[in-house]
Amino acid sequence: MNPTADVTAPLPAPAPAPSPLKVAVIIGSNREGRFGPVVADWLLGRLRERDDLTAEVVDAADAGLPTALSHSPSPEVTAELAKITPKLAAAEAFVVLTPEYNHSFPASLKALIDWHYEEWRAKPVAFVSYGGVSGGLRAVEQLRQVFAELHAVTVRDTVSFHNAGASFDDRGHHRDPSAPNAAAKVMLDQLGWWGTALREAKGVRAYGS
Repeated sequence: MNPTADVTAPLPAPAPAPSPLKVAVIIGSNREGRFGPVVADWLLGRLRERDDLTAEVVDAADAGLPTALSHSPSPEVTAELAKITPKLAAAEAFVVLTPEYNHSFPASLKALIDWHYEEWRAKPVAFVSYGGVSGGLRAVEQLRQVFAELHAVTVRDTVSFHNAGASFDDRGHHRDPSAPNAAAKVMLDQLGWWGTALREAKGVRAYGS
């Protein structure tokens, strides 16, 4: 032991806690009478219980994006993109809410995805689906291929509501929340892990460099 060592020296200060991960919750349906906002409210309730994630809603119904893409969008389309693009760019992770229409996901969601590219890259995407017997899972499987092409990382676990309309009461509360709440925790834990890991990795080296 070194007798001249200062045994009373204070320990280093702990590293500050990382800031909450910014999550964009995307409501993919714009259909009249849609069920998406009910599912979104349920999910936002789960997100508010966490201190590692913070959420902002991106609603396909709020932006009239055409399905005809253009490298030189009109002023009208540019104005619509201005409602959504900054939110997607600022997000560090995404949760996509999708119904299933004819074994696939809605055109409004595809348009929202296809009008963007850089905003998805090297970010994680989780899925919450709803529908009839399949619970929207066939739509999710197709979305995984789409997001892989956009260099996003899809998390393994999902939340799926089968016969969704019968699962919630008239106030939008799930009738038996224990199972979906547990599934949401697993999904959001995975989203948080990937989001934090990718944030740290991009802080060291830009993606694609």
